[in-house]
Amino acid sequence: MEYTILNNGIKMPMEGFGVFQMRNPKECEQAVLDAISVGYRLIDTAASYGNEESVGAAIQKSGACREDLFVTTKLWVSDSSYEGAKRAFENSLKKLGLQYLDLYLLHQPMGDYYGAWSALEELYKEGRIRAIGVCNFYPHVLADFCETVEVIPAVNQIELHPFFQQPDALALMKEYEVQPEAWGPFAEGKNGIFTNPVLTQIGEKYGKSAAQVVLRWNVQRGVVVIPKSIHKARMEQNFDIWNFNLTDEEMRAIATFDIGHSEIVNHFDPNFVRALHGRY
Repeated sequence: MEYTILNNGIKMPMEGFGVFQMRNPKECEQAVLDAISVGYRLIDTAASYGNEESVGAAIQKSGACREDLFVTTKLWVSDSSYEGAKRAFENSLKKLGLQYLDLYLLHQPMGDYYGAWSALEELYKEGRIRAIGVCNFYPHVLADFCETVEVIPAVNQIELHPFFQQPDALALMKEYEVQPEAWGPFAEGKNGIFTNPVLTQIGEKYGKSAAQVVLRWNVQRGVVVIPKSIHKARMEQNFDIWNFNLTDEEMRAIATFDIGHSEIVNHFDPNFVRALHGRY
């Protein structure tokens, strides 16, 4: 496992385990238990996923040392205000059964997210959160945010995979020393990513799958990845990406896949934004 050092000096694993869409409590709990047993130490959940309690139960049952884990959850749009963030933080902490969070993220740049950030800054200064960050902050939003707030986000979790590579976003994050983290690193299976002939051919050279190549590609770009699976064998495969390196030529070949936009969500669609405001 490799690690990155965040802009506040905190060490964060370069690969973690995501639990998006794991709504079945028993299935989610078992998946997190399996992930921890495989070696994952970064666990990524969110209030809107509805599974913080399952994640917390798995952490307790795992027997893993709390200091070795890097637990992330996120603040939803409906709680995006100063007071809302304070309440939501306490609720998430209670559901997770933890005394502190390693990383707390604003899930969307919507609602009163500046007010919410003020609450996160206070919780961070109190030592109740080791690092604070954001999600889905496109470059123009992130630039304005970093020029306005007191505490620069440690992480920006955005959609990053071979079909939506966001090089401009990565360049801006490097400028502000914000760590990029990829949600949807497999593009949710779109565009035949697991059977892509170029990715498959590259993988054969190293005895790896196309999925492992995709994860390694993002890691070599300096991006933290959080793949998801309910199958332990797949978790083990996703975690086995630390014994090979892609060449510059292979990185350039994958760079040609970029279509320059998301095929999963459209944050620029007013109807999508309204839908997020009405969620859960």
